[in-house]
Amino acid sequence: MRILLFDPFHGASGDMITAALLHLGADRPAVIRAMASVVKEPLIEEAERGGIRALRVRTRAEAKARTLEEVTGRLRQADAPAPALAMAERVILRLHRAEEEVHGPVVHFHEVGADDAIADIVGACTALHSLGVRQVEVLPVALGGGFIRGPHGTLPVPAPATAAILAASDLPGHPGPDEGELLTPTGAALLAEFATLPGSRQLPGRILAVGYGAGSRETGSVPNLLRVFLMETGDLQQDRVEILETNVDDVTPEVIAYTISRLMAAGARDASAIPSVMKKGRSGHLVRVISEPALTGPLATILAEELGTLGIRVIPSVHRLILERRVIRVPVAIGGETREVEVKVGTIGGKVSSVKPEFEQARAWAEETGVPVREVLRRAEEEAWRIIFREGGNGR
Repeated sequence: MRILLFDPFHGASGDMITAALLHLGADRPAVIRAMASVVKEPLIEEAERGGIRALRVRTRAEAKARTLEEVTGRLRQADAPAPALAMAERVILRLHRAEEEVHGPVVHFHEVGADDAIADIVGACTALHSLGVRQVEVLPVALGGGFIRGPHGTLPVPAPATAAILAASDLPGHPGPDEGELLTPTGAALLAEFATLPGSRQLPGRILAVGYGAGSRETGSVPNLLRVFLMETGDLQQDRVEILETNVDDVTPEVIAYTISRLMAAGARDASAIPSVMKKGRSGHLVRVISEPALTGPLATILAEELGTLGIRVIPSVHRLILERRVIRVPVAIGGETREVEVKVGTIGGKVSSVKPEFEQARAWAEETGVPVREVLRRAEEEAWRIIFREGGNGR
């Protein structure tokens, strides 16, 4: 599996992220089109920092205050792939929430309203999309130190909006090698949105390529660069989940079953109830939920509401190895009718190792036709294997 690894040893900004991804090999014409469609065509030029060759991106945007509605309207008209635009809008909303947390309700936003921030965000998201990687890791980010001058006077580093974005994310930070603002709010919002894996100081695999994005100013002994690696890791992907657990001994099986269904509907990766013997020999259940970190709070609330539990254990930042997966739609013929059934396909090192039809779709069709559900599942799996072999895949 290939992943991106950001190394913000001297911080990051929106233009540095875009430049580093372009230097790594992102689709330059697509990035230029995307940025030009929201502001104007950017200037991309070679630069050198500390004797290291890099790229520098200049948006050539004018300073202009804009509302959130104006910004999202420009995004929706941008010439960029839909997934990149959806990601760009999420980045904008991160900035928006941070500024409202710091300043309260505002009409024109400091970062959201800046055209160069809009262009940088669209360019960076388009560049990331063009590289086609599924996982991104961000090493601890250099923040800087001291004070900076802003619209509200002299402020401490990291800037209040940057600090709010970091507080709402899992990005680790450290002071870094130089004074001043090394991590901008736009840079923080982009890295927080991009990151899918927890950062560590250990490189996760073999380096395939390296890109450097140059900052706008020369600094001291440490070059003002953002470094990004394209890495090749082992066969299994990684992601990060949190585990929620609680013990109950006064809840009926029907309530537990309903709670599990509600947890799954709310976005839990998995939920289960394990029979257990509790204190004083009472029979009970250990209810366990696997959650994305962002959903831990809402899912814990459901556990408390439905089960009446007074305490929920949270095991944070659990690394999980997972197969690379995709969903294919396969045609299945039953009783003279053909329907498409979704099938999850898992692979290890390019070899198909798991084929699982979507049970609820198979169940609904089985109920309509009177055919046993296991027969629908069998036919869907066989058709999926035929499609995989026609594509040149392998397995079993």
